[in-house]
Amino acid sequence: MEPKSEDSTLSALADDNVGRIIFLSLVAALGGFLFGFDSGVINGAVEAIQAEFDSNEVATGFNVASMLLGSAVGAFFAGNLSDKLGRRPTMILTALAFMVSAWGSGIAGGSVEFVIFRLLGGLAVGAASILAPAYISEIAPPSIRGSLATLQQLMIVIGLFVAFLNNYLLAGAAGSASSTFWFGFDAWQWMFWMELIPASIFFGALLFIPESPRFLVAAGREDEARDVINSLSTADDADAKIADIRSTLDEKRRPRIWDVIQEKTGTIHPLVWVGIGLASLQQFTGINVVFYYGGTLWQAAGFTESSALFTNVINGSVNVAFTFVAIALVDRVGRKPLLLVGSIGQAVMLGVMAYVFGTSGVQASGALQMEGNMGLVALVAANAYIAFFAFSWGPIMWVLLGEMFPNQFRGAALSICGLVQWLSNFLVTWTFPVLLNSIGLGLSYAIYATFGLVAFAFVKLFVQETKGRTLEDMSREAAETA
Repeated sequence: MEPKSEDSTLSALADDNVGRIIFLSLVAALGGFLFGFDSGVINGAVEAIQAEFDSNEVATGFNVASMLLGSAVGAFFAGNLSDKLGRRPTMILTALAFMVSAWGSGIAGGSVEFVIFRLLGGLAVGAASILAPAYISEIAPPSIRGSLATLQQLMIVIGLFVAFLNNYLLAGAAGSASSTFWFGFDAWQWMFWMELIPASIFFGALLFIPESPRFLVAAGREDEARDVINSLSTADDADAKIADIRSTLDEKRRPRIWDVIQEKTGTIHPLVWVGIGLASLQQFTGINVVFYYGGTLWQAAGFTESSALFTNVINGSVNVAFTFVAIALVDRVGRKPLLLVGSIGQAVMLGVMAYVFGTSGVQASGALQMEGNMGLVALVAANAYIAFFAFSWGPIMWVLLGEMFPNQFRGAALSICGLVQWLSNFLVTWTFPVLLNSIGLGLSYAIYATFGLVAFAFVKLFVQETKGRTLEDMSREAAETA
């Protein structure tokens, strides 16, 4: 396929209502903000929750990781539910779940109650993780689809940053995360309740966006699809676009979960296996160990609670800054080159951290004793690792999952890949406290570094470039290889 010239790309954009498309993409990406906030808010509350609920390392790990089990379930069912109800109604249900979870997590009086509300939040996070990239990919023109889909990751990392800043400011104002703060409630409770503000905004904004035109065509609601397409483009080509979408669907039935299985061979479509590989490898390089356990990690490395929480704010800032690099490059350089560079960069930086942590002594308190400037080296390596992740695997994995699957089974494939991604996240998050207390930080990070090399080989061998291609073109190509 010949690449589009700059003139043709500008001409195509001139036919699109770019301002409206960007607005709709930002509304959908608010789900990503809540995804990030809900994932990161636990970071500053781990020690306080452990003390409040009097839990051991295994129970604490489950308190932290319980949300991820809900996320796995939410991701799996959201794709299928959105194929039945629509993208918009499913996102509205997601916003309500965020609100209930935020309130309940803060008011919980014990581990069981806390886990129940975190599981509900996990359902919302898992749903948001696949609905936002799917919706954005289905309304965005090919020339800027990558950049707009990357908004999802940008909002995730902004959500993480705001959660880290929220934790730092509240713990600082109260004296510590476990100290009493406003109205007699502890600071860690307020960390969760702050999420009610963005969750309410997300709910309200969703009331003003239309349904995805590709869902409407699949549901047989072509008149509504035509109205949405006309609102997104000034070109008089709605009927042609609807016909193009219809050509990639099975006219006899609506999309279903079993469409991921090839009729000729009876096996799962190869594209789904590629998506599963991308979803799991994003997690196995250990990114969420840094974000979920950042405070614990840096305290184990000898930082005070205040310094560790401030370090998280720095990490979050780096994450946000380098996600803008991804937005600038994804539709110019392409998806695959960014993933390859990110894989090697992450592996190298994780290797440096493994060396620093593995060669450091241990104080009587259990904290690492870093000699000379090794603490600074570890901090720089950690932020460089986050930078490599932020412009590659962080956003690009979600971009690819949102656009690489055919129209007929995009929702189903996203459900499966979302399930795998969150189960991988859960596995890494739950096992980290055990690894930390058994083999130490050094060997733990060496394991994650190895997966960075595996990720490079996987992308090199199996990932195809999707830059500049329409969803319908990729759908037809996938059907031909089935």
